Amino acid sequence: MPKKEQLFELIRSNPFISQQDLATQLGLSRSAVANYIATLVRERRILGRAYVLPDHRPVLCIGAANLDRKLRTLGPLSLGTSNPARQAESFGGVARNIAENLVRLGAPAALITAVGGDASGRSLLAHADEAGIDTRGALRIDGAASGTYTAVLDHDGEMRVALADMAINDALTPDFFASREQQRAGAALIVADLNLPHDAVAALLEGARNDGVPMVVVAVSEPKIERLPQELYGLRLLILNEGELAARVGRKLANNADIARACEQLRKDGVQDVIVTRGAAGVSFTIPGGLSTLPPPRVNIVDVTGAGDAFAAAVVWSLYEGETDLARACRRGLELSAMTISCEQTVCTQPDFSRLDGFHEPLLTN
Repeated sequence: MPKKEQLFELIRSNPFISQQDLATQLGLSRSAVANYIATLVRERRILGRAYVLPDHRPVLCIGAANLDRKLRTLGPLSLGTSNPARQAESFGGVARNIAENLVRLGAPAALITAVGGDASGRSLLAHADEAGIDTRGALRIDGAASGTYTAVLDHDGEMRVALADMAINDALTPDFFASREQQRAGAALIVADLNLPHDAVAALLEGARNDGVPMVVVAVSEPKIERLPQELYGLRLLILNEGELAARVGRKLANNADIARACEQLRKDGVQDVIVTRGAAGVSFTIPGGLSTLPPPRVNIVDVTGAGDAFAAAVVWSLYEGETDLARACRRGLELSAMTISCEQTVCTQPDFSRLDGFHEPLLTN
């Protein structure tokens, strides 16, 4: 086989391989490897410095992957005393959940996260690999504990309190992401959650803007909204809930008009579009000149864990598929979220595609 074709097959099997490794394996000089790569780029068989095959550009999910523990009381929750409960464990983390939802929806997904060298970390990556998520860009830290998320659910499936140990994600620094520049530049779309440090989110946004890669940020909690940079130029979409939106703008949001003004403030900060999840009130999203709202579908609540991540994943999937109608993307998000709430798993393993175009008409509220 000619050297150029051997090089192409090595890149196909490992898109993140360095030019030095290619040179060593093929017995070539670095300059010869660079010439072959330049030829493949001109032939459009790979896409530039990222060595990404044109039909394999993934959605790159960046953020938390952790072990979820869910404790569900057998009766109404009573504070200050012991409550009979049953426990379940599963794999979670906002970025990881979004990535798994995406591959189950048929989109290629890659995950950059940090895990410890413990059994939980090994299991997290093995499960992701088995699901079809590319984890080659993950950071593995020996001697560190992988992230955990413990949720206490009432007997009706509603979350009453959650405890998260996500300190390992502080290792996802701008310097680390510089080592994954090829992978980031070759993504079709980047999704980052706010379990990342502030400086890392800012660096990712700058890189996405420079590389021309659309980026979506998903908020995770009110305290962590401070990790969102003040300047958001180049950000395609921000997904957050009412409490996180209020924390970002620094004031209470009493009605739809307040929410609309807060979203407009975010747009002035640079973000193109904003989606605000509002629980029983549905979801609001920016449109030219204002805000539109969709009511949620009726749902039988089994377990609310993972519902927000499912919503975000369906919206991201819509963007990946080329959908330009944010209302339709939100309809899909509401439907996948409802499917997730109706099952015991954090990620709906068999999404009903016939439901993903929704059935709600957007209601202009401001």
